[in-house]
Order: sequence, then structure tokens, then C-alpha cells
Amino acid sequence: MIPRDILYVNNMTMNRFSFASLGLIGIACIVAFGPHPDDVAKKKLPAKPTYAEHIAPILNDHCVTCHRPGEVAPFSLIGYENAKKWSAMVTQVTHSRLMPPWKAKEGYGEFMDENRLSVEELELIKRWDATGNAMGEKKKIPAPPVFTSEWALGKPDLIIQAAKPYRVSSEGTDEYRNFVIPTNFKEARYVVAMDVKPGNPRVVHHVIAFLDSKGRAAKLEAQNHDGQEGYVTFGGVGFAPDGALGGWAPGLQARKIPGGNAFRVEPGTSIVLQVHYNKSGKEETDQTRVGLYLAKEPVKQEMHLAWMFNILLAVPANEADHKVFFTYKVPRDITLWSVMPHMHLLGKSMKAWVERPDGKTVPLIHVDQWDFNWQLNYVLKSPIKIPGGSTVKIESVYDNSDKNPRNPSNPPKPVFVGEKTTDEMMLLIGAYTVDGQPARN
Repeated sequence: MIPRDILYVNNMTMNRFSFASLGLIGIACIVAFGPHPDDVAKKKLPAKPTYAEHIAPILNDHCVTCHRPGEVAPFSLIGYENAKKWSAMVTQVTHSRLMPPWKAKEGYGEFMDENRLSVEELELIKRWDATGNAMGEKKKIPAPPVFTSEWALGKPDLIIQAAKPYRVSSEGTDEYRNFVIPTNFKEARYVVAMDVKPGNPRVVHHVIAFLDSKGRAAKLEAQNHDGQEGYVTFGGVGFAPDGALGGWAPGLQARKIPGGNAFRVEPGTSIVLQVHYNKSGKEETDQTRVGLYLAKEPVKQEMHLAWMFNILLAVPANEADHKVFFTYKVPRDITLWSVMPHMHLLGKSMKAWVERPDGKTVPLIHVDQWDFNWQLNYVLKSPIKIPGGSTVKIESVYDNSDKNPRNPSNPPKPVFVGEKTTDEMMLLIGAYTVDGQPARN
């Protein structure tokens, strides 16, 4: 298996870094040009679309998971009046590909839960806004989706949450709070699925569950003196976790790990629940719950994480397109199930692919407009077999200029690897199983 405590960086074997590198899970967005008129003309779309027949189905499929009352989005798109009110903005953000938030570039890897508008849908939105927002026949308006508060996979075997509700301040920057929750497992257990129930969807942007078997998170929490549960970090959790069970963001569906596989959780492990909080303009409270589903029968294989991390990263000041390459050598035959890119505020893009020993190139993922606030673990539609001796190649681009509105340093300064807001990262995390290696049932 690929050891969890060894990294292969630039073909040099390096000891594991001392700080956490796993970033935040969430949804992501891409920016691209709108549809070409010739492509749309061939589809014979209506000159004057209606809300009932054309726009409501699009919003129901792609938008209202977040854009509904009580959720994290700033306004609702349920109902004709709301859609009409926000029509111009919806047209703008969809045609710039800022919304719906999906970051992986089309045609470079295939993933589950893709939320990308077609060129026909984009044109229908544009025409509806330009022609006066016709409602159409009321009886033809489809009902919005029904959102249940129940656990999607049934009652979990274990439900965990922070001991007390957390108070989220009304204003200021987003918060990344880490809640340390013991599992109290007396023996190793296998987790086959995880689901999340945000305690306050108005402020919970996304959630990720890390594993800590060495008590490091509890020590960091003990150093916190603000009188609340947990502790604060930016990006990581303050140390290199033993792994992660997964995460949640609006629109993600809870699923069992495929193939009869599972994550192994050692006895005495704590779950470090990192919650990304938005600010709503008033003080809020949250007590998010996480449901764990444990294996009831023997597991076929254990799921592991490969941390493909460039600890030599350096980004010069005043460069708007600083390109960085690094490679990760795969020592054994593995099957890759998901990938998750991670950078900080200077990141512009990341592209990753596999070069096999036979010379074949396999695309993994291309995020062509990075946004730290919208990150996602991309689950492959079909797992990829990667033979030992293959090389994962990663190309990232950074903007460390004064033209980057997210640049935390003004004037720009040289930036190196680290967890702080002013630091940077170049990391690709892959969830994999080792071919031919059964689980330790």
C-alpha cells in the first residue's frame, strides 16, 4: 500500500509535513464563455421561453437546493416572483459559469453529482430575461423538489455533534471551527458512509470530518480560551490528520462507499469536525450533527488517502501567472476513487493527470478557475486503475500580483507553504484502495 506517512514530491521521498494539508470540502465553480450561437440555433429553442415550461425545471434541477428559504444562499429562487426578481443576476452568473458552482472542467474526468448547465439551458435563461420573464400557464409550473430532514440512508449507527451549540458572530470574515468529538470505539470499526445535518443551514457553508487517533486536536482545543467548543484554523486542522471520512456541502448526496470498501477507524480515535461558517449579519448558533454508518459485514478493501503535496512550493511576488509542476510516484497497483484539489487564495488553476508505464496518459481533473470558498471532493463515475510505476503529474498556476483581489498581502510578497491565510498550498488528495490487498476484518 502507499504509506500514509510518506509523500513522493518531485520524485524525492519526503517525510510527512507537520501541518494539516487537507483543505475544505465544498462545491466549486468554473468560468467559461457562453454558448456559441450556432450551437444553440440547431436546437430550435423557443424565442420566448416561459417560467412554467422552461425556467422552473432548470432552477429546480440546479439551483433551489441552496436557493431556498433558510439555506446558505442569500436569496430564494423558488416560485415565479423570486425567479423574475433575480432574473438579470441569474443570467449574468450562469453565463459567466460562476453558478451553479461546479469547478471541474468539462471533458477532463467524469464525476458524480455534476451540476453544470447545458448550452441550451443557458440560452433559455438568457432569452427569458431578455423577453420579459413570461410566466406561462400556471398549471404547467412544476412543483419544487421536496427536501426531507430525515437521514437519506436511514438512521445512522452513530450520531456525533459538539457538546454545546456554537455561537457564530454576526459579522467579520468566515470562520473555520474544529470540533473535537471522541468516537469511544473500543475496537477498530469500518465506516461505510457518512451524512451531515447542518444545525443552522443559514450559516453552515460546508463540513468535513477528519480523523485523529493521537489526541492532537484535543491539545489544540485545550489552548483555546474563547469559552466555546473547538478551536479555529484556516484551511487545515493544525496537524496532519490520520485521514478523513468525507464531507458535506449543499447539494451533495450521502452515498455508501462503493465496491464493498470502507474507511478504517482505529480505537480511541476522535473525529475532528471542521465547519466552515458564513456570516448572516446577526449572531447565530449551530450544532451540526454527523451520522456514521458502520459496516455490518466483512469489508472487501480499506480506503486510504494519498496526500500529493508539494512542500517545496514557493510563489514569487508580483507574478500573475506563476506556473508550478510536481510529480507523485505511485509505488503499487491501486484503484483511484476520488480526487480533491486544494490551494489557498493565490491559486488560479490546477490540472492533474496520470502517465502510466505503458506511456498512456489518463486525465484526472482540471480546475480552471480556483476559488478557495468553493472546494469539492470529486468522486469519479468509474474508478481508475493505476498501475504501480505510474506518475501523477500536477500543474498549478498562482496569481501573486496586486491585481488578485484575494491576495492577502498588499503589497505582494514571496509566499511559501503553510496553513496561514498568507501562506499557500499545492495539494491533490486521492482516495484509493490497494489492488489485491483485502481489508483487515
